[in-house]
Amino acid sequence: MLEIALERKSYDATLLCDIHLTISPGDRLALVGPSGSGKTTLLNIIGGLDRAFSGQRRLADPEPGIAYMFQEPRLLPWRTVMENLRLVCADRSLVLDLLDEVGLLDAANRYPRELSLGMARRVALARALALEPDLLLLDEPLVSLDPATAERMLGLVHRLLERRPRMALVMVSHDLADAARIGARVHQIDPQSGQVLLPSEEKSASAGQLLV
Repeated sequence: MLEIALERKSYDATLLCDIHLTISPGDRLALVGPSGSGKTTLLNIIGGLDRAFSGQRRLADPEPGIAYMFQEPRLLPWRTVMENLRLVCADRSLVLDLLDEVGLLDAANRYPRELSLGMARRVALARALALEPDLLLLDEPLVSLDPATAERMLGLVHRLLERRPRMALVMVSHDLADAARIGARVHQIDPQSGQVLLPSEEKSASAGQLLV
């Protein structure tokens, strides 16, 4: 589906280096690390939003559809929930089905200012799913949510993935437990080396590489 061979990504200093990532249909991958370790930068490279790096980003033919749920919901404030989703999907019945799936059918005619952060994130998730992606990218979907709302969001993501077994997922998180609970293979980014640390069962692989 998609392969990243990243040699180096730098700002003032090297941020990421020597990362090899292959994503196949149905993969569940979580990138975990402290703030500033390069998690979101790597996600942007995977999604094709950041091309200023040394290395290659190779896509399968035909190219996979990629949807990105950003940390900020990025909903247009002058449009209702329904209108925001219909910007990416003209099929009204599909939009209604997705809103029902994320538990927000009764919020279809509300404006973003009338939503809590957790509700707005669910709308953003429904918008991403409206694209019917082959690969879904989630950037810290639980950050800044209260524990009860984060628990509901985590359960929702898990259920959505179960219903879409062929859809691949890459999620950025600062919490190992959250990442593990959605069934993802957890890989930690080392902020000192800029490399991805392998799980214990893959210690025999080349150091500094991420193999999926």
